[in-house]
Amino acid sequence: MKRRRLTAEDRELWDRVRANTERMERSSLEVERFDPDVSLPAPGPRNLRKAKSVILGKPVGPSRGPAHNLAPAIHDHIRQAPVQMDQKSFGKLKRGKLRPEGKIDLHGMTLDRAHPVLTGFVMNAHAQGKRLVLVVTGKGKQRDEGGPIPVRHGVLRHQVPHWLQIQPMKSVVLQVAQAHVSHGGGGAYYVYLRRHR
Repeated sequence: MKRRRLTAEDRELWDRVRANTERMERSSLEVERFDPDVSLPAPGPRNLRKAKSVILGKPVGPSRGPAHNLAPAIHDHIRQAPVQMDQKSFGKLKRGKLRPEGKIDLHGMTLDRAHPVLTGFVMNAHAQGKRLVLVVTGKGKQRDEGGPIPVRHGVLRHQVPHWLQIQPMKSVVLQVAQAHVSHGGGGAYYVYLRRHR
């Protein structure tokens, strides 16, 4: 790659940046951290890790450092949620053996349109005494515009479980689970409702 020469405009901009900056002084923390008087073991293949730990003040051990703090995938989050309903019924639900008493399809809806439609559907189903309904969100479109911020795949698929965990639906929803393949798989959710009182 060939280096480009600075233009007069670039030099002028750089001079203005330099004029507005101040020299940073080393903090006492940095001086202590990189104190040359600290005796280190002789560097070698076996002592390299130990030397690094002394310099950085980290414990020596087999750990590989902190794991990335990424949000878990939505299906992992739902799978790890505690089971609130009867275990036997939950097993049947996961195997697709329970038949949903109602179904709503949110395909093609915006978030603004889908939220009130879902809320009305779930609240009406509960008022009618239904126990299991199916909410179809679709898997979502893959549309990454190549920007610096990643775009979530399947906005409704990620948002619906959150909506079901907040009021007013939280008071009537007992369990949310990913639907069996026969009912839509990763693009649908079973919503098990509390008994109507």
